[in-house]
Amino acid sequence: MKNLVRPPRLAPGARVAVVAPSGPIVEERLQAGLDLLRGWDLDPVAAPHVLDRDPALGYLAGTDADRAADLQAAWCDPAVDAVICARGGYGAQRVVDLLDWDAMRAAGPKVFVGFSDSTTLHEAFAVRLGLVTLYGPVAAGVDFVKSARAQDHLRATLFAPETVRTLTSGGTALAPGRARGVTLGGCLTLLSSGYGTPHARPGARGGLLLIEDIAEPPYSVDRALTQLLRTGWLDGVAGIALGSWKDCGPYDSLRPVFADRLGALGVPVVEELGFGHCEGALTVPLGVSAELDAAAGTLTLDEPALL
Repeated sequence: MKNLVRPPRLAPGARVAVVAPSGPIVEERLQAGLDLLRGWDLDPVAAPHVLDRDPALGYLAGTDADRAADLQAAWCDPAVDAVICARGGYGAQRVVDLLDWDAMRAAGPKVFVGFSDSTTLHEAFAVRLGLVTLYGPVAAGVDFVKSARAQDHLRATLFAPETVRTLTSGGTALAPGRARGVTLGGCLTLLSSGYGTPHARPGARGGLLLIEDIAEPPYSVDRALTQLLRTGWLDGVAGIALGSWKDCGPYDSLRPVFADRLGALGVPVVEELGFGHCEGALTVPLGVSAELDAAAGTLTLDEPALL
């Protein structure tokens, strides 16, 4: 697994497009998120269909075609420096095949931010564009709107990434050791369901895998990990960092699952690194070389996430 291309960092006045490739948006939260971005001296612009809701499938933020068009138009607009997802939910899998990846590659590197359902897009940006992306808070997300820690860490990553090269949140070692590799990952069930599709990596060999999820009971987490094990997707993974597992049951019921499914891999595993669906979530770069230290509970990037 190789390092991916790092896009340029943001500067005051940079234009940021907010898109909704997945679930529908609460307008009040979107406005609050846009106001926060303006407070950072950015120029946020909401995509035309960001507040849509599909008339038949109400769990989608508008039709597949419109959601794809918003994302592609934002990415291909030379005036846009970054694209931030408005929320997660579900729907990115229905969009990824509709995008013109040749046109998006020709548009050049820029910042992409999202998490949860956006895992599908992070994988596609890695495979199709070879680009470092940021797994972090979404513009209309509760955590982004209300958590100063989440805001501050994303802001530092966007404007001064050299100041946040070491990520830690008091995590502990499920399996000891240190490992080096290139970061990848996101939402566990999205990685599992994306296996074998043309916009996802065939495996995590040589990588530092960062995984988290929401509202999946222990047996479902077991099922997703077991699928990745059975397919060989986890063969050769260098190390694993576990993020948040909100509404997945008491963590004591998940720890035996992780020990059982991941312990036999013989690689360092860090628990509770502090990214994903949790209050004050850290922004984690995907596609950069780093060192995972299980004993210290840290992930240290070899270089800043953005140029």
